[in-house]
Amino acid sequence: MTGRIILTDACVAEGADWLAAREPAFARALATVGVLPLRREVDGFAALLRAIVGQQVSVASARAIWARLEAAGLTDAAKLAVASDDDLRAAGLSRQKARYGRALAGAGIDFKALRVLPDTEVVRTLVAVPGIGVWTAEIYAMFALGRADVFAPGDLALQEAARHLFGLVDRPGERALRGMAEDWSPWRSVAARILWAWYHVAKEREGVS
Repeated sequence: MTGRIILTDACVAEGADWLAAREPAFARALATVGVLPLRREVDGFAALLRAIVGQQVSVASARAIWARLEAAGLTDAAKLAVASDDDLRAAGLSRQKARYGRALAGAGIDFKALRVLPDTEVVRTLVAVPGIGVWTAEIYAMFALGRADVFAPGDLALQEAARHLFGLVDRPGERALRGMAEDWSPWRSVAARILWAWYHVAKEREGVS
């Protein structure tokens, strides 16, 4: 069973209302951040490659690299698999990310089958590919597959937003934040959207890093 799938802005709004009714901190955050983004994308090879490109670089850098890959026609699995090192380097991929991209291109993932697998099986399938960790797999499940009850507790922005919003002394680690998020089921991916939005508000207000 895949559980609820987020398809439209109305789905996000429904989840936000549910969370606000059960957690005053989320109600307070929503009053500040306003309407949450849908953040859906087309599933498949390109979505996972984009997630790999975005690992450990700024959003601006990731966008620039992705634009170069698109311009070179290298967001297609077959074309990336046969691209030269020079081609991938010219597009901005490090040697390591080029290796990860080739591993993904040759992994033979059945992307249509992922649409109907349980969340845990989606993550298990994806992390078997070099370069795809739990965070990347969870982000893919949230935004490419639209899973409503997936969270990414290893995300540092989510951790810092939770610390700030819930008045915690220390930033919660991955295990602690995963535990906190259990109370936000079955709308954990919407809770993540609230926390990401809150992170940007807190960053502007107080210089949260």
